[in-house]
Amino acid sequence: MKKYSPSILLMIHTSPVMSIKLTSEQIANLTAIEAAEMIKSGSLSSERLVKEFIRRARKFKNLNAFITLDEQNALSQAKEADMKVKNKGKLGKLHGVPLVVKDNIDVKGMPTTAGTPALLNHYPQYSAPVIDVLIKEGAIILGKTNMHELAFGITSKNGYFGPVRNPYNPELFPGGSSGGTAAAISARLAPAGLGTDTGGSVRIPSALTGIYGFRPSKDRYSRKGIVPISKTKDTAGPMARSIMDLILLDSIIVGESPQYQPKDLKKIRLGIPRYSFYLNLDRETEKIVQEALDELTQNGVELIEANIPDVDTMDRAVDFPIALYEVRRALPEYLKSCNVSLCEVIEKISSPDVKYLFNTFITGKDAISEKAHQDAIRIYRPAMEKAYSDYFKKHMVDGIIFPTTPAPARPIKTSDETVDINGKQVPTFTTYLKNTSPGSDVGIPGLTLPIGLTSEGLPVGIEIDGPIHSDKEILQIGLALENVFGHIRAYQKKTSPCSMQKKTYPSSHESFFSQ
Repeated sequence: MKKYSPSILLMIHTSPVMSIKLTSEQIANLTAIEAAEMIKSGSLSSERLVKEFIRRARKFKNLNAFITLDEQNALSQAKEADMKVKNKGKLGKLHGVPLVVKDNIDVKGMPTTAGTPALLNHYPQYSAPVIDVLIKEGAIILGKTNMHELAFGITSKNGYFGPVRNPYNPELFPGGSSGGTAAAISARLAPAGLGTDTGGSVRIPSALTGIYGFRPSKDRYSRKGIVPISKTKDTAGPMARSIMDLILLDSIIVGESPQYQPKDLKKIRLGIPRYSFYLNLDRETEKIVQEALDELTQNGVELIEANIPDVDTMDRAVDFPIALYEVRRALPEYLKSCNVSLCEVIEKISSPDVKYLFNTFITGKDAISEKAHQDAIRIYRPAMEKAYSDYFKKHMVDGIIFPTTPAPARPIKTSDETVDINGKQVPTFTTYLKNTSPGSDVGIPGLTLPIGLTSEGLPVGIEIDGPIHSDKEILQIGLALENVFGHIRAYQKKTSPCSMQKKTYPSSHESFFSQ
């Protein structure tokens, strides 16, 4: 297995590379850091890179990853980026690199629909701060990605724009609500991008499409310019095909120097909370996760078996009472700039599950009461924060490790209400949200990594959650673990089933697959 060389991490700022003639597939497989370094050195033009991603976006249009593909502007910006290289101008860390953005994050010049019909003509005057800083570092926004309507779901089956499809099997959902961003990155339509995460919407689709996703600590990123659900739980989050790219995007967003050094494996201590994170797992998911844990132990990581008391009970008392109450207040505030009312948005919602949620639990007879919300904020959430803090301190662990989702992706067609896990029908939404929700409640950082493929060739992810504000440390742990697990094989158009290849780690210019 090829591991990351520390020297390559400095290339974006330092040494040039030799001119390399790359195939289309090799270009598509470049990480954001590799692409930026090659563009700066003159060995790859931004225009060629953007053209390749546009070509692939058209070719894989069936994935329905985009709501807006901004071809003309992206190509124009790419040409400007190449001219700046030629004229030896000042170049940013993402100079000429195209990114994709979930369509509930404002990007000036493109509509922000949040995947809902009432906002089809909403063109924000400014980009969200999390986007603005990336653009200032030279990033090109290739397009806005499809999503579960208003970010209220985990399948990205959108009633108006149609379902996003999983690159590993287009009949399956990619997870949500940031499914379009995940599918685009997984299918090599862009090297990286941004999603949003309220209860798992970055990590779930990342896990189900074989990429990396990061939810930062509460308030690490600005929430301005993002169509909201909850001021308490919402955050943007980077998604990519390497931890290094997550680190780069995170460092740009927070304005800090990136910390690229992986943590020493022998100095990592992780807790294993069997209850309730390891309950009712799909059998293959359980097997792959256990193999990953065994591999970590063999590489010197210390694993401590210890549960977080009553974590599932606390989650139920915090999650929905906060999110479903706060959206009723936060969303109308955002809509003031759109000249659209909440009633108009709800009236035009196209996804039956989202319509039911709004009409029943947000504005209907079963809407969350102010008392339930205040109890969640003043009593249950602080108790949950203390339980997590006490856990990390008592067991002296850097974080906890668990399956990101209890099962791999399931069929779009039959997943509206339930999915099959081990021959039993279980609720789709709460099942896939179960493991990611608690960390969101307490606002701690969470990172998901791909660790293997099932016998049907479907990705399985593992998540690490750390103490509040341990974002850098969690990313450095992730970098160390990425070197252990390697990269799983990318989807293959005509290959099914796929065997697990946890030790597939291509070099910078080696193709994952041939299309």
